[in-house]
Amino acid sequence: MEIKILKKEDVNQLQELNRLFAEAFDDDENYQKFPPSDSYLINLLSKENFLCLVALDKLENQTHREILVGGLVAYVLEKFEQERKEIYIYDLAVDEKYRRKGIARGLIIALQKKAKELGAYVIYVQADYGDDPAIQLYNSMGSKEEVLHFDIEVE
Repeated sequence: MEIKILKKEDVNQLQELNRLFAEAFDDDENYQKFPPSDSYLINLLSKENFLCLVALDKLENQTHREILVGGLVAYVLEKFEQERKEIYIYDLAVDEKYRRKGIARGLIIALQKKAKELGAYVIYVQADYGDDPAIQLYNSMGSKEEVLHFDIEVE
């Protein structure tokens, strides 16, 4: 298993990750109905505040062929109250056939290393009630803070 941070030349893998998110979250509306253009994704992958990590598994008997089996998207937030950064994991998913094999944990550990390089002091993530595997994973890796989340519409 290889974990890789995507660069601007990895647009196809980001598109593949969007398909995985659509399937994992059962949400074609947000992840597949209006896919972003290649130029939009290249621009996004070029930004320092956007991080996309993927887990790749080598296909058996094919030395140069890999399959994307998981990934995460995170945003680097520069703080104003101190000269420091936080990282927010926006989405994280692993293909159903590859779950419970440590891939999500491996993605987060790789993000922790990148966060340290960037000078971030914390990584945070939201988990929904009822998503017990995610809650169990996050509990094993950090502390929990109960908060309310509000979506404020833009008019």
